[in-house]
Amino acid sequence: MKSIRISQLLEDRDYDLRLTLVAGGGGLSRTVDSSRIQKPGLALAGFTEHLHPHRVQVFGNTEISYLRTLPEERQRESLAKLFGEEDLACVVVTKELDIPSALVSACENSGLALMKTPLLSSEFIMRVQTFLEEALTESSSLHGVLMDVFGVGILLLGKSGIGKSEIALDLVMRAHRLVADDIVDVIRRKGAVYGAGNPVIKHHMEIRGLGIINIKDLFGVAAVREQKKIELVIELQEWDPQQEYDRLGVDDKHLQIVGVDIPLSVVPVRPGRNMATIIEVAARNQLLKLQGHHSAREFAERLNRAIAEGAMRRTLGEEVE
Repeated sequence: MKSIRISQLLEDRDYDLRLTLVAGGGGLSRTVDSSRIQKPGLALAGFTEHLHPHRVQVFGNTEISYLRTLPEERQRESLAKLFGEEDLACVVVTKELDIPSALVSACENSGLALMKTPLLSSEFIMRVQTFLEEALTESSSLHGVLMDVFGVGILLLGKSGIGKSEIALDLVMRAHRLVADDIVDVIRRKGAVYGAGNPVIKHHMEIRGLGIINIKDLFGVAAVREQKKIELVIELQEWDPQQEYDRLGVDDKHLQIVGVDIPLSVVPVRPGRNMATIIEVAARNQLLKLQGHHSAREFAERLNRAIAEGAMRRTLGEEVE
């Protein structure tokens, strides 16, 4: 299971968490592995049955107000029991509330990072959940080209020099959109895989003989997009006359990317094959499959029925004779 260090919450600049460290700096090396947040109201009162480890604990107005109703010694006992039950991730006090000294001491003694933010509890929880969902999502980088063809995200794979970028350029000339060339950053989100261009080389493409070109500058903003769900992988291979290629497409193949199976087609490349057209047809065919129409299987079923009917006619003819 993927996890991140608590210190990364402090380093955030994209989600405006506005966190500052109050105490327990030694706890910044602890990890959080869930995007779910916990408000430990009942746990402070002693009911710790549903207290979950490795989660961010948010102390809002309710929790702080409850602590202040207790004598200081009782505060310390309650917090010691709370922090001793599970290996918690960290504590965040919202709304710039005054932090009881007992809470500061308990976090220091437990090696638990104590942070504060001026945000309201509801706002902070929404932002930190989004931050954690993105940070904890499995991600990777692939060597390939990602295109948006007829709305289908197609990832082109193949060894260097096989012509992935040239095919992508041909597709751009046909009004399709480039997402990423050479390096595709992929991330799993809600059971699907999304790809985007690496920030350093985004919108650029390498064409041997021409060098680096900027697709956005050459063809306009409509020729590129920032990210796209990957719905089909096409692996380009050099044509090998000794190899048997799938000629029917009845059996679906898949390639696993960051734990998700993506439909895979292996397409041989040789002079004279119009690869851009083949990929356009593959995109249209994938759209049909998503709508429940599998052309190859439907053809195979019709062929099998025709063969069966022909065999039955021959059998009936022999019986008549």
